[in-house]
Amino acid sequence: MKYALVTGGSRGLGRAICLKLSQMGIPVIINYQSNTAAAEEVCNEITNAGGQAALLRFDVSKPEEINAALDSWEQEHPDDYIAYLVNNAGIRRDNVMFMMPDEDWHRVLDITLNGFFYITRRLLPKMMMRKHGGRIVNMSSLSGLKGMAGQVNYSAAKAAIIGATKALAQEAAARSVTVNAVAPGFIETDMTKDLPMEELKNLVPAKRFGKAEEVAALVGFLCSDDAAYITGEVISINGGLY
Repeated sequence: MKYALVTGGSRGLGRAICLKLSQMGIPVIINYQSNTAAAEEVCNEITNAGGQAALLRFDVSKPEEINAALDSWEQEHPDDYIAYLVNNAGIRRDNVMFMMPDEDWHRVLDITLNGFFYITRRLLPKMMMRKHGGRIVNMSSLSGLKGMAGQVNYSAAKAAIIGATKALAQEAAARSVTVNAVAPGFIETDMTKDLPMEELKNLVPAKRFGKAEEVAALVGFLCSDDAAYITGEVISINGGLY
């Protein structure tokens, strides 16, 4: 059986992506770090709707935690593999650069960029060994494409994800593994609730923030068989804000 793993799957975009993939009939592994109650809520919502879901707790920035958790999962599922990976885990620690503490720089890159590296490196070999390959979707951002003042750390991490996506797509394509990135603009989630929404809406040609479900629908398509010839792409979903 082919499973999906969504990092940072307990809230916001991660939650919406978990729900979408489960609606596609894919068993979902919900990764989370600390918010057990939120993760259990997503898991229950999926199972109550007739889907399959399980929780897997680890910090994506710590390879030893990743390996321990996945070793345990693989021992319990010897005939299955994780064929769909959505690298969604990420945090914001906004500040102008000249006032940014070292910790805020390193923590944002550790979660977003190093987390992508550790988890993808761990799962990629088994995807490449299987006949049906796999799908990797990396969550980037409008900030990674154009940069955002006050987000030098976040913009740097998300821009690096784009470069890594394009390079890895070339490495994995011959083994039927696609690697794409999604770059959301302003989306209504916990991560954007502290932003001046009414002011920012005026910058968006569509005059609204996007919905998490709209981003999840795009991720679902990239994980589907219909997207088998799409790889190395960065797809923006931003209401026309470039």
